[in-house]
Amino acid sequence: MSNASKNDVAWQELFEQYNIAKIVNETGCFEITSATINKLREARLMTKFDYASQLPAIFKQYHLSILPNSRGGYIISDFETFQKFENNNSEIIEIEFPAQIESINYNNITSESTAINCAYLSGILSDFLGKQKLYQTINGRMSSSEFSFNIQTSKQNLIIDVKNAQIEIDAGFESNDSIILIEAKNNLSDDFLIRQLYYPYRLWRNKSRKDIRSVFLTYSDGVFHCREFDFDDPNNYNSIRQINEKKYAISNQKLDVKALNKLMQRTPTIAEPPIPFPQADSFERIINLCELLNSKESLSRNAVTENYDFNIRQTNYYTDACRYLGLVEKQNQNQQIEYQLTSMGQQLFKMTLAQRKMAFIEQVLKHQAFKACLQLYFEKGEKPSKDEVVEIMKRSELYNVNSESTYYRRASTISHWLNWILFQISL
Repeated sequence: MSNASKNDVAWQELFEQYNIAKIVNETGCFEITSATINKLREARLMTKFDYASQLPAIFKQYHLSILPNSRGGYIISDFETFQKFENNNSEIIEIEFPAQIESINYNNITSESTAINCAYLSGILSDFLGKQKLYQTINGRMSSSEFSFNIQTSKQNLIIDVKNAQIEIDAGFESNDSIILIEAKNNLSDDFLIRQLYYPYRLWRNKSRKDIRSVFLTYSDGVFHCREFDFDDPNNYNSIRQINEKKYAISNQKLDVKALNKLMQRTPTIAEPPIPFPQADSFERIINLCELLNSKESLSRNAVTENYDFNIRQTNYYTDACRYLGLVEKQNQNQQIEYQLTSMGQQLFKMTLAQRKMAFIEQVLKHQAFKACLQLYFEKGEKPSKDEVVEIMKRSELYNVNSESTYYRRASTISHWLNWILFQISL
């Protein structure tokens, strides 16, 4: 339990004290109140899991999850409460941001509410929803009212009665024939909690005769990723289905080949730092982690893990990758590891989005293995093979990379980062 979080420790004690796993196995579910949870740790912190990776260790061990069924009550069972995002490589649609708007800096969006406002003002939401006229009418915390729904467990179809549970809607818009409910996140994840869409959907479906549309909006690195979901059976929590998806970006972010070649020529190669060579394939997540740290003064290792869709191992991989690029520094504060942006990392968020992309690429190209692989791409006109990448790595004096298998595992990161760089240019 050396990497155990406070939630892990508290839930472990609750499971032991109330025989939760045994009762779920015998009866199908276990009900618990916030008053009971509060005896060990604040229920608000103990029950907020936006991603499956955030579930406490004891929940993962028994394949359990938790849902609210009242203002101060929760139900635990082996139901599936999360939905994986579909990984579709949608083409990015360029949009113009209204030139007359001065109170929002679209180059540095640090909150979900600002992302929603940008998506609304730029016409992204109107385009995605096919509605020219939208009126913002709903947001904030409210009561779910009363409804019942079915959810599948490993043994049975469980019926859950919800009575005035608290819900929060990031934004709601209304057109002549629809109410559109928006859930927004400014961090990237592999999955999401269905409840964040389903409970608001059920509330407003019972209150309005209009069509209820559920949209999940993700913002990172200048890209607005819109996904619309529907429920094939309104009474079935797990009947969720993605029905539409589009990506949008503020225009003038694409780079060209000439600019990239000039950057490659003028960027000096530095000595490899005494930091593990990156094992973090998603460059989008590296950028997103820097965005997260930009919105905070510093974050502990546990805070990064708890606030992001990471486990401890991924936290180490991605924070090390950011350190490798000179964008994040690690310190020991009060016997715990803290991360914060370096001065270079802070400078990135004073740039325009296009300048920031170039700066990220420059930090990558300072490392011989990445630069040589990109140069080989331009020489050949095609991406280097994994064997070619490994040969370049072996000539690049990497820190603490010795075995053949390690070279091949790390080669995957180089290939993925090159893919991200090449995606930024218009070929």
